[in-house]
Amino acid sequence: MGFLVGLLFGLVAGLAIVVFFVRSENSRSNLRTKLATTVAAFARMTVEDSRKILPAEFYPSWVVFSQRQKLTWLNQHLTKIWPYVNEAASDLIKASVEPVLEQYRPVILSSLKFSKFTLGTVAPQFTGVSIVEDGADSVTMELEMQWDANSNIVLAIKTYLGASLPVQVKDIGFTGVFRLIFKPLVNEFPCFGAVCYSLRKKKKLDFTLKVIGGDISTIPGLADAIESTIRDAIEDSIMWPVRKIVPILPGDYSDLELKPVGMLEVKLIQARDLTNKDIIGKSDPYAVLFVRPLPGRTKKSKIINNDLNPIWNEHYEFIIEDATTQHLVVRIYDDEGVQASEFIGCAQVLLSELEPGKVKDVWLNLVKDLEIQRDSKYRGQVHLELLYYPFGMENSFTNPFSSDFSMTSLERVLKNGANGTDDIENEKAVTHKKREIIIRGVLSVTVISAEDLPIIDLMGKADPYVVLTMKKSELKNKTRVVNDSLNPVWNQTFDFVVEDGLHDMLILEVWDHDTFGKDYMGRCILTLTRVILEGEYKDCLPLEGAKSGKLNINLKWMPQPIFRDS
Repeated sequence: MGFLVGLLFGLVAGLAIVVFFVRSENSRSNLRTKLATTVAAFARMTVEDSRKILPAEFYPSWVVFSQRQKLTWLNQHLTKIWPYVNEAASDLIKASVEPVLEQYRPVILSSLKFSKFTLGTVAPQFTGVSIVEDGADSVTMELEMQWDANSNIVLAIKTYLGASLPVQVKDIGFTGVFRLIFKPLVNEFPCFGAVCYSLRKKKKLDFTLKVIGGDISTIPGLADAIESTIRDAIEDSIMWPVRKIVPILPGDYSDLELKPVGMLEVKLIQARDLTNKDIIGKSDPYAVLFVRPLPGRTKKSKIINNDLNPIWNEHYEFIIEDATTQHLVVRIYDDEGVQASEFIGCAQVLLSELEPGKVKDVWLNLVKDLEIQRDSKYRGQVHLELLYYPFGMENSFTNPFSSDFSMTSLERVLKNGANGTDDIENEKAVTHKKREIIIRGVLSVTVISAEDLPIIDLMGKADPYVVLTMKKSELKNKTRVVNDSLNPVWNQTFDFVVEDGLHDMLILEVWDHDTFGKDYMGRCILTLTRVILEGEYKDCLPLEGAKSGKLNINLKWMPQPIFRDS
């Protein structure tokens, strides 16, 4: 009897195990089928589908969506023909770069030339290609390039002391974008008249300098001077918008050459909340601005000592060769005297974002590196006014940065006469010839009211008043004190005589009046560009340096020429 019961239980248990195993296999099979279906669905997804599922801010920093096609086939062929390219291109590059090296030769050197120049045996690798839509009569290709070269480059250097040093440029590492332009398109084989080539973007350029049989550090500053010269030579000879033109078919291709197309006017107004780089005291900031980082085309502001909210109010001009790709770069440094300046942050403005003939007022956040898009650390802001105008349209709009702007027609006649640039047609103009313009206009400022001022007094109120200052002329005025109010109303108007509307600015500081002193509440800083353009406007301005608060003002500009005999 026990045997039968055991047999029965064994059969039931065995059957249960078989059923469980079958169901488990079926379940695993279904999971594999679903997983395969999901993987297939992901394989069919486009970049846009991925962005809809997961926003860009959730991607890790190493995820990049590239619109470029791979170029494995090109790299294979380039590796095969590279020995011939090396031989043909080395002499060409040497002949074109040597004059540029001489142009940027450091003053401590009497001669700087190549004694050896070969590109080496390692071919560059093209990691991607894209087509840029930029016109109907051309085709533009951009190729991502990476090159870890074993070039044999030796510079023959001579100093004014008579020393000769062979300096080897080695361990070259380059990553960037190479641009090819096929233009113009013609109905004759190979269907384009010329090829332009240039380095569109320089993402990384590393190299080391070594004196053959010696130590480059024996001459202080030599390594830095040579490195700076090499970088400037590359920037000036091959970096976009500079381009090299190779004619394919006979014709005139002068329109493809590098030419200025416009002018960028920049007013560097101020910066705020800069990162403090000094252990004792505050940073001494200054700004460096450029469109092309060349020695003769880089602008440097004055140094503002011990201030994390510097006011510069300086005006610069930059020549533009390609408004679609060029950009303005602003770099802020802390001056350290005889030591190297310490970097605070940088920002950039794309010229393609500017409307020609329109002044743009911008606050830019400073970042550590323009190539790193996810830099979340706050380093401060810089305030700019920008105006881009292509050549040929200067007379179609009003340029507030022009020295002639806001002058009456009589003023222009007098100015031109005083400069001897216009013919004097009558005796009246002659009498005005020696007169000097001493006043450009009158700025009328109405301080209307303030809103939501920060609490300063212990009783939860404040006794605010406003101090108005013209920065250049240092003229000052102040409103009356409004007692026990965080929303004061003044409705007071002040007139300032302005001699130079381009370089002057209005500073409005709000103070809390106390019996034994005063407490700072915040400020507003205004250039005169907008009021000169519009004539009159009303605005509500947030207070800088305060947790809350706004200031309501009305500004009016009245040209009022006054003359005196020189």
